[in-house]
Amino acid sequence: MSAIKKVVLAYSGGLDTSAIVPWLKENYDCEVVAFVADVGQGAEELEGVEEKAIASGASECYVVDLKEQMVAEYIYPTLKTGCIYEGTYLLGTSMARPIIAKAQVEIARKVGADALSHGCTGKGNDQVRFESCFAALAPDLKVIAPWREWHLSSRESLLDYLAQRDIPCAASATKIYSRDANAWHISHEGGELEDPWCQPSEQVWTMTQSPEQAPNEAELVTLTIQRGEVVAVNGEALSPYQCLVKLNDIAAVHGVGRVDIVENRLVGMKSRGCYETPGGTVMMAALQAIDELVLDKASRKWKDTFALEFAHLVYDGRWFTPLKDSILGAANAFAEHANGEVVVKLYKGQAIAVQKQSENSLYSEDFATFGEDDVYDQSHAEGFIRLFSLSSRIAALKK
Repeated sequence: MSAIKKVVLAYSGGLDTSAIVPWLKENYDCEVVAFVADVGQGAEELEGVEEKAIASGASECYVVDLKEQMVAEYIYPTLKTGCIYEGTYLLGTSMARPIIAKAQVEIARKVGADALSHGCTGKGNDQVRFESCFAALAPDLKVIAPWREWHLSSRESLLDYLAQRDIPCAASATKIYSRDANAWHISHEGGELEDPWCQPSEQVWTMTQSPEQAPNEAELVTLTIQRGEVVAVNGEALSPYQCLVKLNDIAAVHGVGRVDIVENRLVGMKSRGCYETPGGTVMMAALQAIDELVLDKASRKWKDTFALEFAHLVYDGRWFTPLKDSILGAANAFAEHANGEVVVKLYKGQAIAVQKQSENSLYSEDFATFGEDDVYDQSHAEGFIRLFSLSSRIAALKK
């Protein structure tokens, strides 16, 4: 094939990437450097990953801790836009891809690689996300996507491929679900989820307690927000990542953050996924509550507009673009006023903001009261309504 000397592979230690290491060496006659991104998928996922990579044939393995950076520089900015994909999905997998791709490129530059590789399938969104980031950051590096080239088409064939080469792998042929985890969420696909008429069994969920088994007593959690960012939980100042970890622990017990959707993939097909985002769901509820206080009607309408655009931008892997910078500029302008405190009530799968306050609140009890007031002359509304509806009045008179 092409004269590739050294390739950096985004490696997870799972079945696919374990097979990709020897496949790259055999088909490209190249050195393979494994790159592992620690985005908060958990110690279990990372245990022994360097040894696995070397045993698979990698010359070396870099494990890069990206947890704090991912939350502070990718998740928190995205939260400021208020974006939610197709009304439900909090973009957990999507937000992790640009930081992983960027770190992979940095490792490639460090070791002098001339190619990048990933284990994304030709049916999914991630191939687009990774390669769009590669194109923006390292257009000179060749990208190798084995799933679009090789003839290994099943878990069984991958296991056989590794067995023939005496490469150890803990994976089995009976894996039911495809999962992707990071500090923000965990996603589940496959198995019974491929039938939208099939209700997810409890074995699908791994991060949250079922709402039915959640405590019968509600729990109140207080979030402190400065410039559109959660900076403290229950009065304890924490880093963005630690805020998320703490909220994950608190909200998961109450079954908060479960989502079951059929979404539109970028590549054109629909897919069904179940997502668990406990802490993120609480954060979103709190930030929306602050927006209710500090944004006027026109500002909220504009934010709804760019939130929708940003959701598609993140989902489609267009992070390293001028459009991202432009929308985040708007979001940061609004976030300047997004300061305050919100109390969120957690109960049986629900996260509801029940108390909210902000120094920049536009809410005035003096104006809004149903009781007697001295600040609002209700007779003024008649003229406003006549002018507001003038075009409708003119149209009706023309008929």
